[in-house]
Amino acid sequence: MDALCEANGTFALRLLKALCEDRPSENVIFSPVSLSSVLAMVLLGAKGDTAAQVAQTFKESCLRFYYAELEQLSFAEAAEPSRKHINAWISKKTEGKIPELLSAGSINAETKLVLVNAVYFRGKWSEEFDKAYTREMPFQVNQKEQRPVQMMFQDREFRLARIKEVQAQVLELPYAGEELSMLVLLPDDHVPLSLVEKHLTWEKFLAWTQPDSMKKTQVSVFLPKFKLGKTYNMRPVLSGLRVAEAFQPGRADFSGMSHGRGLCLSALAHRSVVEVNEEGTEAAAASAAIEVDCGLDQPRFCADHPFLFFIRHNGSRSTLFCGRFSSP
Repeated sequence: MDALCEANGTFALRLLKALCEDRPSENVIFSPVSLSSVLAMVLLGAKGDTAAQVAQTFKESCLRFYYAELEQLSFAEAAEPSRKHINAWISKKTEGKIPELLSAGSINAETKLVLVNAVYFRGKWSEEFDKAYTREMPFQVNQKEQRPVQMMFQDREFRLARIKEVQAQVLELPYAGEELSMLVLLPDDHVPLSLVEKHLTWEKFLAWTQPDSMKKTQVSVFLPKFKLGKTYNMRPVLSGLRVAEAFQPGRADFSGMSHGRGLCLSALAHRSVVEVNEEGTEAAAASAAIEVDCGLDQPRFCADHPFLFFIRHNGSRSTLFCGRFSSP
């Protein structure tokens, strides 16, 4: 589990850094666990140089490891109805949070296989923010611009750590039952978030957020209410992280899922939605891989400027969602 945790954590942070670098002033939100799952399903059908030999058939493996069954759809004869059918499945699984992952025209007669993965999360804070204390406050987008946000507030004991290395703080906000938490990584007022992102690695993140580093203390917490929704084509991002061969005609080998040659990954669509309010957090994510025939005295934590956030399963230390809030 430690090796799997490290691999997934490293993957999550490398993706986060890549998305942040590509969009230096934008909000970012995605689900590493959703992407990892759909890529793992792709891996089950990969052979040759694309991946190590897989003994089980693709269909059997998907059912065994992911409780996922294959459904036959006629892309060639009914591309648009198939797209709507897949989107309806995703919408149902995410309770309407993601009504359309696959856009019009994303499925056509050349499409052979669509792998879809959906994640839905709804968590209530262990201690809710009192709505009576929520008020409008300025959020410092950058040195020149401020925008109003609805800022939540509560004063109680939380796990908090100061990270001298990057001049930042990290706060843990547990959800009910404390099996899951939101971790908020906030640079000091004069420190750009890009500096924190530059130094962020899985090893450092693990060290910064381990129980010995984060001490329970009475702290005044200011956290904005926010709702983010982002859709990404992960193909260029993954190609930049050297996951390129699966997308290349003539080089990809998916004979583990198809006896014919010429099957390659054409796109990997991913959308995440997260909403943070006084009661807790509601989040959803979906991924789809489409394959085609390739012819103060008291500590104060005031998130009134850009920060990173992570929704983590504490037992496995797996990152379910992560992102950057930089622009209300």
